Amino acid sequence: MIPVSAAGYKVAMHPDVEYVLPLRWSDDVSRRDAGELTDYLRRLSSLVDVTVVDGSDPSTFRRHHDLWSPHVRHLAPEPWPGRNGKVAGVVTGMLRARHERVVLADDDVRYDVGSLRAVVAGLDDGELVRPQNVFTSWPWHARWDAGRSLLNRAVSHDHPGTFGVRRSCFVAMGGYDGDVLFENLELTRTVASCGGRVVDLPGVFVGRVPPDAGHFWSQRVRQAYDDLAQPARLMLEMSVLPLALLGLRRRPVTVPAAALAAVLLAEVGRRRAGGASAYPPSAACWALPWLGERSVCIWLALAQVPRGGVPYAGGRVRRAATPIRRLRSRTPRPLDGDRDRSGADGVGLTAAVRILETLA
Repeated sequence: MIPVSAAGYKVAMHPDVEYVLPLRWSDDVSRRDAGELTDYLRRLSSLVDVTVVDGSDPSTFRRHHDLWSPHVRHLAPEPWPGRNGKVAGVVTGMLRARHERVVLADDDVRYDVGSLRAVVAGLDDGELVRPQNVFTSWPWHARWDAGRSLLNRAVSHDHPGTFGVRRSCFVAMGGYDGDVLFENLELTRTVASCGGRVVDLPGVFVGRVPPDAGHFWSQRVRQAYDDLAQPARLMLEMSVLPLALLGLRRRPVTVPAAALAAVLLAEVGRRRAGGASAYPPSAACWALPWLGERSVCIWLALAQVPRGGVPYAGGRVRRAATPIRRLRSRTPRPLDGDRDRSGADGVGLTAAVRILETLA
């Protein structure tokens, strides 16, 4: 958590930073969690300018406005095409941002001074900065989900609920597709497809409040559906259950050997870039229940495809994310070649006009 004593640090950090938080809460969630988020926003606003883009129902929006407007700018999302309402919040926040360097964060993300400064500094080297989320406490289901993060860290990178983004890049690329489920991946791919540089910071750990166990279980198939956007990963996950069953039948010793290999791989991820100080020592062992869960849920996710996609916000979303090759074929690359590191919004002026006309 950001200490109250950090007040006055804003100028020392960077004068050109905005924190954008898109959310959409039901009334019961708001009454349970709004007080804690209010405290966080109050401390955060002593460091950077903050914009909350709130897609909650009107009565909940008014309640939030009374709580948060003394500390932050509180806006409703503007219309944006697509079924994923979070994208509308992100696009609104990015276009209304008052500064070039923007930190995007989900409502459960909790920065401290050090991690916030590191992500902002990363924007000196790229257009999108990807830190590492870690839970702020470790109930059993948070440890379970840590198994996924550690395997991701071992072989590539994890997908956090927060990014640093340059506003000029976002304007130049014309926003991103709101009709996908895995919108974080879509944003990253769109930045890369228009010539933006993605900076990974696996040693910068940003806090995340764990969900309750009920919410964790409700997301299992939906999160598995995200991997339809990553064919190599999809094929690997689809093979786990059949190979385990085949191994038990023909050569049982291979199953515990494969399980041990998975735990050791997760431990590599735990120790990468200082992760041993951020994850519990037992976290690597939780790679096994996560792999077992995913080996089943990936097949349940595939069964959703002929039904029109996975359920989301009262409808269904068919696409997890857009293939990177398709994005590159249809996205202009205004950031190739020499880049204007000053952050001037002249880059991509046509795209900016197009977005603003859509919002009008």
